[in-house]
Amino acid sequence: MGNRHRSYGSFRGRVRLRRSAPGDMSLVINELQLNDTGRYRCEVIDGLEDESVTVDLELRGVVFPYYSQTGRYNFNFYEAQQVCQDQDATLATFEQLFTAWEEGLDWCNAGWLADGTVQYPITVPRDGCGGVDLDPGLRSYGQRHRLLHHYDAFCFSASVKGTVYFLKQPTKLNFTEAVQACARHGSQIAKVGQLFSAWRLMGLDHCDAGWLADSSVRYPITKPRANCGPPEPGVRSFGFPPLFLKFGVYCYR
Repeated sequence: MGNRHRSYGSFRGRVRLRRSAPGDMSLVINELQLNDTGRYRCEVIDGLEDESVTVDLELRGVVFPYYSQTGRYNFNFYEAQQVCQDQDATLATFEQLFTAWEEGLDWCNAGWLADGTVQYPITVPRDGCGGVDLDPGLRSYGQRHRLLHHYDAFCFSASVKGTVYFLKQPTKLNFTEAVQACARHGSQIAKVGQLFSAWRLMGLDHCDAGWLADSSVRYPITKPRANCGPPEPGVRSFGFPPLFLKFGVYCYR
């Protein structure tokens, strides 16, 4: 191969051949991004000899449902892509949602996935969620029109490069004050995907509700206890309260 190689698109500057020994054509990807998930195929041709291998790259992360401030079922496919990106996430794949369902995700609102299908995960069958007679699993609406149909989104967020923390303050803050408080501490107000990743991957547990960048109010619980919500671990949500109400704030640095 000599010294010739070329990378394209978002891979430019992030990929290289390892070349740790003669004939080593292993591909190294630096600074992994959420959309790097997928199948990679390597084919090596040496004269009349050729060999190929396929590798599936899966990032460790968390799937979370996301809906609009104005209520459920307000995103077309492209808007769903954008809102996930806005929260430091990407639309989840079917495989990622299936894994989340196996790990206990139960959500009765349908959401877009990366392949343009609309699905939702049910672990406890019940009326209004496909019915009690269906087995647990992913309920699917199949492919929907990416512009005309509107649903929620299932987002996927992977490891956090920085730190998410609850900012200790003497008083509660409205949304504007919360943004300013994080900035004064050299941080940014945390995004939803960052909070979910910190909860799932870093074990963040704090029983105080705080503002996030999308103006929602949430708090992460890994060890359920009295006065901290339901008996299961999770990120508790207060939805999108009026911006003048006062809560704590989660910052990201």
